[in-house]
Amino acid sequence: MEERRLGPVVGLGTWNTFRDDTALARAVVETALAAGVRCFDTSPMYGSERALGAALEGRRDKAAVLTKIWTPSADDARRQLEDQLAWFGHIEVEQVHNLVAWEQHLPWLEAERDAGRVGELGVTHYSSSAFSELARALRTERFRTLQIPLNPHERTAERELLPLAAELDIAVIVMEPFDSGALLRRQPRAEELAPPRPFGIETWPQALLKWVLSDPRVDLVIPATSKPGRTAENAAAGEPPWLGPEERAYVERLAG
Repeated sequence: MEERRLGPVVGLGTWNTFRDDTALARAVVETALAAGVRCFDTSPMYGSERALGAALEGRRDKAAVLTKIWTPSADDARRQLEDQLAWFGHIEVEQVHNLVAWEQHLPWLEAERDAGRVGELGVTHYSSSAFSELARALRTERFRTLQIPLNPHERTAERELLPLAAELDIAVIVMEPFDSGALLRRQPRAEELAPPRPFGIETWPQALLKWVLSDPRVDLVIPATSKPGRTAENAAAGEPPWLGPEERAYVERLAG
């Protein structure tokens, strides 16, 4: 799998996946690691942190954990971090989830980073209505990662945030590559997927992931799944060659 600034370009999201089901988490994580996935994204919102920590026992050195602080309370935020450190030992990327109290949390998170308990700091939001505030946070130059939605149905970030991230040398993490599943409800016919097949595309999810990763400003895409077999299928989309403008436009037409 190709690697960019955060490691292999296909990671694993955990929103609405295994939650606190440790056995399922182990099955998904084991398959993901075998397929070359190294970045695992989670959050207190998802209810999956503890299970992910258990699934990474004995192989924590093979993974990068991307999690989040998600609370307006300073005390609760510190409790969230302490729990995360207990489960993971170290946090490679600590993000402020959905911009919640980001200005309040940033100074103490920077202190935790400087103390070596967390790595890079990032910021996220799922809604394009918050992109102007995300841009304001990025312009402080105190965040090194940005997590945003990007797919053929939601391309606002291409105009509003990807140019700024490139200018500031901020690594970009893409959530919702399948538009919360909406893009998977209608699967193109096999013959419709024939044109992009020379790019290593065998399935519609792979076409959508390749579409995202063919933008060189994107460092990591984190499709979520609770199906171990799907993790290997998704990971295969992280291999070059990448789509050119014509091929990306073709995937956009298939997406409707």
